[in-house]
Amino acid sequence: MTFTLFHFEGCHLCEQAEVLLQSLGVEYARIDIGDDTELDARYGERVPVLRELPSGRELGWPFDPTTLRWFVQGS
Repeated sequence: MTFTLFHFEGCHLCEQAEVLLQSLGVEYARIDIGDDTELDARYGERVPVLRELPSGRELGWPFDPTTLRWFVQGS
């Protein structure tokens, strides 16, 4: 898996991000940061955040289809 989506369970913005990812056919792993204090401290106010592995590039919300496409193609 090339991308990871950091999210909170039940977050409506995270759900919107997932709809965009799915509409572009992007495969990704999901990590719920709600149970991890370190990840919560890092991403809590920025979720959803899409991270590319292994480069570590991150795309924080808000993003639209054009921005997401640019980010994914840059991988």
